[in-house]
Amino acid sequence: MNNNKLYPFERNRYYAGKMLTSADFLAEQTYFNNKRRFLNSVMYGSGIVCGLGVFSLDDLSILVESGVAIDGMGREIVIDSSVVKKLSAVDGFDNLRSNDVSLCLSYEEKEVHTVYSVNQTNPDKDYEYNRIAEGYRLFLMDKEDIPLSFEMESEFLAKGVLFEDENFRIDFWMPARVCRGRQVKAVLHVTKLSTSDVKLRYNGILQIPAFTAPDGGHEIEVDIDNLLLNPGRSADFDFWMMTQDVPTEETNIILKSGSVEVTENGDTVSASDNFNVRILLSDTAPRDLVNTEIGKVNLEMKSVGSQGDYIRLADIQLVRTDQAYIIEEVTERSVKSYITAPAQNMLRESYMDFFTKNADITPATVEVRDLNQQPKEKVEPSIPQIATGVLEIPLGEMPRKGDIYYSGEIMHGLGKGNVYVDVGYEFINEDKSISSSSKSTIFGNPELFEGAQVNEVNAETAIRVLNDKGSFIVAAKLLENVEYLMLTYRWIAIKFPTGNDLELMDEMGGKSISAATPTVVLGTKESHFFGVEYHNMDPVSITYELTEPNSGEITPDGIYTAPNKDGVYEICIYCTDMPLICTYAYAIVKKKGLD
Repeated sequence: MNNNKLYPFERNRYYAGKMLTSADFLAEQTYFNNKRRFLNSVMYGSGIVCGLGVFSLDDLSILVESGVAIDGMGREIVIDSSVVKKLSAVDGFDNLRSNDVSLCLSYEEKEVHTVYSVNQTNPDKDYEYNRIAEGYRLFLMDKEDIPLSFEMESEFLAKGVLFEDENFRIDFWMPARVCRGRQVKAVLHVTKLSTSDVKLRYNGILQIPAFTAPDGGHEIEVDIDNLLLNPGRSADFDFWMMTQDVPTEETNIILKSGSVEVTENGDTVSASDNFNVRILLSDTAPRDLVNTEIGKVNLEMKSVGSQGDYIRLADIQLVRTDQAYIIEEVTERSVKSYITAPAQNMLRESYMDFFTKNADITPATVEVRDLNQQPKEKVEPSIPQIATGVLEIPLGEMPRKGDIYYSGEIMHGLGKGNVYVDVGYEFINEDKSISSSSKSTIFGNPELFEGAQVNEVNAETAIRVLNDKGSFIVAAKLLENVEYLMLTYRWIAIKFPTGNDLELMDEMGGKSISAATPTVVLGTKESHFFGVEYHNMDPVSITYELTEPNSGEITPDGIYTAPNKDGVYEICIYCTDMPLICTYAYAIVKKKGLD
């Protein structure tokens, strides 16, 4: 292969009185040739621009049509008229070792047009060639000698291994960054690793929280049934889904726990369901995402991954004896690499219309509005209607009757506006009426509960709600001397619907959601996606919250990861814009190996 580094560029600098020699004129030609070829390589790449079809005319001859190609060094290769040749007359035929061969095309220069040399530097050479003809060369080589194409590793795809053993490997590929509201394709790439005659059956369920499958759900069933591949061969299975317009910046695709079943030749094979691929969500258009990824490749990367100095035109299958040969088959498909030329864009788009129909890709929600009407004011629903928590008021040293103490500013989480807040004294007591110890909260006067042994603090409380900040402050005035260092209160905040919220409640009539799997059993640190089913309503944005601290983790798109301890944990699921429409799901967490 020739040196394909055409840069840095250097051109002649002319000045008065400069003596020009043949080297200067050669530098002039080299500069413009290399600049053009550099642009060819970075703007178009290598491959076939047009034509160059290969056909078998008979058992011994081939036809190569006229056409244009650009090689890996950016050089234009032109066959100006169709060529008919016996295969045995093509360069390289006598050196073939196998019956699987490739017909290739390369750039070639020839010196032509002899002229008498006026200034003879070589006394024995009276003539020089006056021109250089840019041409081509057809040649044959064994298919096994074709070097594997090398491409730099791209960050465009997110990859994960779905399954692997000594016989098969299943890779999962999809774009690492996807576009909200757009289609996206995931690919399962199955590769045969061993030479054993084995049929693979793989069944599992991929959970796709931020996507919808063609059936509208958040799960894709993977069903690979009795797949038989030759060693080293592979097969691809495509899955299309729609990216939802969700507020989260990232999501995960996971395997549903307990859904994987793998058999090889009917025998069950153990397979892990520990699979997790992280995907980023973006508002960028797909074409911009692709252009950004392609444009990130620098010159060094392009140089390392550049193509060769020849173009493959076709693969040819031969039947040969010691004295003769027969052309059995000529294959062009999957061999040729074509260049996308801007001059063909109009024709290309016209042809593409036969393969795309935007209307049936996904059902679109269309809003029809009378242009003479004023648009309705957007209804801003209230955030969760009830919130609660614990606050502490430190009393300092030697608290005395009549002293007033204040809590810090408490954020109740219900947003701005009118919110009712109340507090109750929280304590642990021995209750005779139920003969047990329990945590209790008393709102009001604790003296009314005669059966409860309460280490009560006689204090008067008041709450100041900061409506514009979504918070409140509690004040406590001691009505007697105490020896405590801290007062502990349980607070509860309630935001009542008013105005637009009442209109929203009317609209919510009959609408509800439920968890697709209300209760799931998981091992510690295992993950599960809590899908949602909608009743009498269209799918909307969903918010997930854990109701207790240290009860695991849950992502904005509903992937719950269990904590490292046993227990039953509750997940609150509600419509982001209509929090009153909510449901609950439960995760029963057990360490593996325990019943």
